[in-house]
Amino acid sequence: MDKILHPAKSRGTANFGWLNANYSFSFANYFNPDRLQFGLLRVLNDDFVAGGTGFGTHPHKDMEIITIPLKGAIKHKDSMNNSGTIKAGDVQVMSAGKGVQHSEMNANSDQELNLLQLWIFPDRQNVEPRYDQKNFEDKLKPNSFTNIVAPESDDPKEALWIHQQAYLHLGEFEEGKNAAYTIRKPGHGVYVFMIEGEAKIGEDILKKRDAIGIWNTETINFDLIQPSKILVIEVPMN
Repeated sequence: MDKILHPAKSRGTANFGWLNANYSFSFANYFNPDRLQFGLLRVLNDDFVAGGTGFGTHPHKDMEIITIPLKGAIKHKDSMNNSGTIKAGDVQVMSAGKGVQHSEMNANSDQELNLLQLWIFPDRQNVEPRYDQKNFEDKLKPNSFTNIVAPESDDPKEALWIHQQAYLHLGEFEEGKNAAYTIRKPGHGVYVFMIEGEAKIGEDILKKRDAIGIWNTETINFDLIQPSKILVIEVPMN
């Protein structure tokens, strides 16, 4: 088993007043040659957006974009004529493909928005842009991992799909429980992001916003030290 530990305090940061951003990988003005990506996971941003502000209309191309609000709600609008609100408990996917523009604003003027946004390289380019979102609040089973994003080729019934052999799972666990994640495909690795809580993975203890990348193994075991919410991102390593 190979691994790389990314403590929360090692992330890149930027504070623009309206936006307090935390970058797991090189992004915008933060560049670290040792933190370019993990496999085909290119971006994992942990953003805090002040009330009534947000990201104005901007373009994307050839990227699978997954957005997970943790607190508050996002007002979304894009060039595919999609508009609406994505709130905590929802997950949004967008295939930028041959080109799309969108805006992401804090839907509330008096409440901070906290969101995770991930970018994953697609397995094909210049596809027709697409958008989808789904609420998973009632689908998360206690003390287990729930699949929230899967490849299109898997024809997922419950999860959202993207143009890549990648799997995202969310899990909410009680203190003292044990859990395991089995990697779905050979040649894949897993990036574990501790949203909340504390867990032991092998010899490493991860706390809130810590992360660990693991590859060249089949199963990852978790010992829950505190009540925890965990995001598991499985991606091809090349």
